[in-house]
Amino acid sequence: MFRRREPVPFAFVAEAERYRSNITPPPRERPSRTQLAGRVLIGLTVTTGLVGALLFGMPSLQPGAQSPQHAQRSEASTGR
Repeated sequence: MFRRREPVPFAFVAEAERYRSNITPPPRERPSRTQLAGRVLIGLTVTTGLVGALLFGMPSLQPGAQSPQHAQRSEASTGR
């Protein structure tokens, strides 16, 4: 195995872990009122779509719930 001949400066490694940059990033731009309104409308549209899909899908997820047309078709097909 390869061995180093000079000692590793552990103090330098410890300093590197807590190094902080003195360069600050530029401040973030604040969104305008139209951007905020657009984000809110998109969020409401997505939420309304998910809630609507859940409400319309709930009757089909209940056990034993059949539409009258489906029940008639099944009776007619078993009567042959």
